[in-house]
Amino acid sequence: MNTWLRRAVSRPVVHRALIIALVVGPILVLINQGDYLLAGEWSKFSWLKAILTFIVPYLVSTVSSLLSITRRGDE
Repeated sequence: MNTWLRRAVSRPVVHRALIIALVVGPILVLINQGDYLLAGEWSKFSWLKAILTFIVPYLVSTVSSLLSITRRGDE
């Protein structure tokens, strides 16, 4: 598990995951809460949900990278 954690916080994995989260996150926020944003109903907009919406693609990208690295046997 220590190896996985070390790889998960490595610069290439974090960089790739951040890019994915910054591209996919806003799209998902618009899909999930776009109606509130467009209507100006800020009281119904959930910042917690928006933050989690960015975290999910970050984690998916990180796990995908780790599985790929493990399969290839890279260090």
